[in-house]
Amino acid sequence: MRVIAGLGNPGEEYEGSRHNVGFLVVAGLADGCGIRLSAGRGDFMSGVGKIAGTHVRFVMPLTYMNGSGRAIAQVLEETGATPDELLVICDDVDLPLGQLRLRGSGSAGGHKGLSSIIERLSTEGFARLRLGVGRPPDGDEMVDFVLDRFADTERPDVDEMVSRAAAAVELMLRDGIGAAMTVFNRRTDPPEGEGPQED
Repeated sequence: MRVIAGLGNPGEEYEGSRHNVGFLVVAGLADGCGIRLSAGRGDFMSGVGKIAGTHVRFVMPLTYMNGSGRAIAQVLEETGATPDELLVICDDVDLPLGQLRLRGSGSAGGHKGLSSIIERLSTEGFARLRLGVGRPPDGDEMVDFVLDRFADTERPDVDEMVSRAAAAVELMLRDGIGAAMTVFNRRTDPPEGEGPQED
């Protein structure tokens, strides 16, 4: 089973914020497959289903971003999945709004959620899909920027990015991470017909 985890902060006050784009992708994937996310025995919401013939467990940690590792460790222990069966989806302020970057492993790059997961799992060996949210204007605090909601003028780009991220997950599950990296690690649209689908 593959574990697909979208990072974010729980609660209405954080809905639609830049830090919560991981939640948006997982929620969209689950909804598209008719999978209901619900609270379990751990510090997360999750749901089980199938994408591209692969059994997946969608996860949204409820620990707040800095404690993401605790929830992810709980899920891996519960499912028996290993870090190399994990994909983490999160925001990235070092990428322009709308750009995706998929990698099979790597450092946290300053992201508190990834740092928490790396520390808890004692490895950087898990895939991550970063979604570009851009950087704050000069003089604005980074914390305020990532916890703020997207501007109305940014929404079309955000919606397109979330859709492309979902398509990247589907392609990764079907054809492997290398194929998905080739298609989505550049600012182009996915091939016609690509997108999340249920087998």
